[in-house]
Amino acid sequence: MKLSKILGSAALACLLLAPAAPASAQFNLKKAINAGTKTVQALTITDEQMASYVKESVDWMDKHNPVLPEDDPYTIRLRKLTEGITEADGIPLNFKVYHVIDVNAFACPDGSVRVFSSLMDIMNDDELMGVIGHEIGHVLKRHSKNAFKTELLTGAAKDAISSTGGVAGALTDSALGSLGESLINAKYSQKQEKEADDCGYDFLVANGRNPWGMVMSFEKLSSMEGDQAKTSYINKMFSSHPDTKDRIKRLSARATKDGFQRPAAE
Repeated sequence: MKLSKILGSAALACLLLAPAAPASAQFNLKKAINAGTKTVQALTITDEQMASYVKESVDWMDKHNPVLPEDDPYTIRLRKLTEGITEADGIPLNFKVYHVIDVNAFACPDGSVRVFSSLMDIMNDDELMGVIGHEIGHVLKRHSKNAFKTELLTGAAKDAISSTGGVAGALTDSALGSLGESLINAKYSQKQEKEADDCGYDFLVANGRNPWGMVMSFEKLSSMEGDQAKTSYINKMFSSHPDTKDRIKRLSARATKDGFQRPAAE
């Protein structure tokens, strides 16, 4: 007799001889099977489906945050700073300003970059471009995409996504809010931050911007550590203070070696 048949017979015998499971156990087993099915469905989400969720999340955030109009001074400044910067490795970029008191900025996997007005208040033009370059570095290295996918698979939207087979458009406001929060406050490892630094540096140089701006933005944010009103973005950007110093030192050496002149402090 073939081994497969022997194993099949043995398995069948075990099932026949085993006592019937209590109703609660059967119910728990059913729940486990359903949960496993949902996980499989979520894990097979395609890039196209994920892009739809990113767009839906960004649209939700734009709707629920005060987006400044094109004729506002903040937006005019951002448009001037980012003039000619339309894409990053084929990903189309779009920029908007949120008029909020938090000090923050983030970039989404679809190329949506959102800058908070309070961050613009404390940064000069070079520093602001340094922050934007760093955030786009996370997009280019696919860090933001992977973080968003993790949130899709484990967060509040997981059940809704798995129940619809990954079809976007069926999420509640609560789930969309959770996804939006994950985009705004995504935290990355020190390795990922280093990769975003280097990639953001290259992005700034490729677009004719001075990479010293990234160094200067790190210096300014580092000087604000301990300010409770501004710690959210600082904590997101820097895993530890010694590492911050190392990043500043490394990028300063690179900019000096590459022949870039540090802009005068304003």
